[in-house]
Parts: sequence; C-alpha cells; structure tokens
Amino acid sequence: MKLVNFRHNGTRSYGVAVAGGIVDLRRRLGPKYADLKGMLAGGGLAEAAACLDAAPDYAESAIEFLPTIENPGKIFCVGMNYADKRVEFGETNAAPTLFIRFPDSQTGHACPVIKPTFTSEFDYEGELAVIIGKSGFRLTREEALSHVAGYSCYMDGSVRDWQHSWFTAGKNWRSTGAFGPWLVTADEIPDPHALGIRTFLNGQQVQNDNTGNMIHRIPALIEYISTFSALAPGDVIITGSPGGVGKKRTPPLFLKEGDHIEVEIERIGRLSNIIQREAAAA
Repeated sequence: MKLVNFRHNGTRSYGVAVAGGIVDLRRRLGPKYADLKGMLAGGGLAEAAACLDAAPDYAESAIEFLPTIENPGKIFCVGMNYADKRVEFGETNAAPTLFIRFPDSQTGHACPVIKPTFTSEFDYEGELAVIIGKSGFRLTREEALSHVAGYSCYMDGSVRDWQHSWFTAGKNWRSTGAFGPWLVTADEIPDPHALGIRTFLNGQQVQNDNTGNMIHRIPALIEYISTFSALAPGDVIITGSPGGVGKKRTPPLFLKEGDHIEVEIERIGRLSNIIQREAAAA
C-alpha cells in the first residue's frame, strides 16, 4: 500500500495511491485522524487498506505532493553508512554517525528543491527513509522492524560549504530535503536490505548501490537511537547515502538551478524534483 500526503485545491489531506489516482482517506475516514502521522499513531492502516478498491478521488496530476510525513516529531539522519561513502570521506568512526533535520527543511515529490543563495556547493544524496509506525523506547534489534510503518525515498540535499565542524548547518536549509513520493507499507517490503538505490542527475546515473551494503542496518539503527530517544509514530530515520556524491567527484558535481534530481529505490518508486534558486523561489 502506498500512502500519500498531499494538498488539493489548498486543502491538506492524505490518501492511498491506487490505479488511476489517489483515494482521499481523510474524506473516507472522517475527522478521526488529522493527518497521515495521526493515522499511523491511531493504528489506522487496516482502515486505509479497506479503501484500496475505492475509485480514486483525484488524478495524481491534480494533487500537490507534500513531504511523506510533513511534521515528524524527530528526523534522525545517518551519515557515512555505506562502504563507498566512508572511503570517499575517510570515515573511521565505528558508531553510527547521526545528525538532525528539522521538519521545515523538507519538501515533497515534484516540488522545487531550493538551492540556498549562500552556497556554491549544493550536493545530492539519495537515501532510504524509514518511517516509524509504533512507539518504542530501548528497543532490541530483534523487535525493531515491527515498529516500522514503511519506507520512502529521500534526497538529502547537502550544503557542503556550511558543513563546518559538523553537519547541522549544512542540512537544515529550507526545502533542501525532498521526501516521497509516498510511504510504501512494510508488508510490501519484507527485506529492506535487498533494495537497489540509484540517484539520477539530469537523467545521468550518479549513485548506484544496494541497501544491503549499509554498514549499520535498520534494526541496529533503531536499537541504537531508541536507547537514548523514544521513537513515536511518524518519526523518520534517513539511513545514509551511497558513494558517488558530487563533492568527491573530479571535478566536483554540484546542483544548480534547473537541474533535475531523482532518487529511485526498488519496490518504492522514484522521487523527482527540480532545483530552484532561492531568489527565484522567494
């Protein structure tokens, strides 16, 4: 099942993608759940699945995609989590490298990704996003995946020349993290470590790996993070980018206005965005 967070004619809603378009779950389920995160928290996946045979309310082209989870309580990002990426950056730390994104740094599928005025080194990073569906604290890796609602694509746009002594300043500019197009529920992805992940810039493949090559796998990440921070429905863990980023190419390959950046993950879909400069967006 593909769950979508969207806006239609100025009204926010959430739904399920079916053949021919989008079924509006807010219309079908009423005010019981305020949004997609609320539906996850309320255990509403079975109610959503019951709408899979409904006729679509809107064509996909009629909606504006919002970030898959627009207002997560927490967004944990994992750095240096693929072998090739660690080699590129000379990473030797054994523990997971974590940093935080804020919800207002996100944008949706088919929406502009904003290149900040203050950078000449705006980079791409294609990643698998994990969306938590059930609360948990100090989870073991054996129980971790039972707390996952599903998975999505993420383009973790990185302002490299603002990654000073750490990552936070380079990762939280407005509309630099693209998230979507949808959440594919965990029942459709029995093994999240058997997914091809590729990034395309203007149609040219620039990253190509498999989630099986993560250094710290998803159960271990959930165990590690939940040791110090309780996880709640709608929280997001972005699991790291493969090698091939623009900064480490010769010559460097950075994003510029008009570029088309896409992240494709097997069994999930393709997240697609156009780069827009900040002044034009304003």
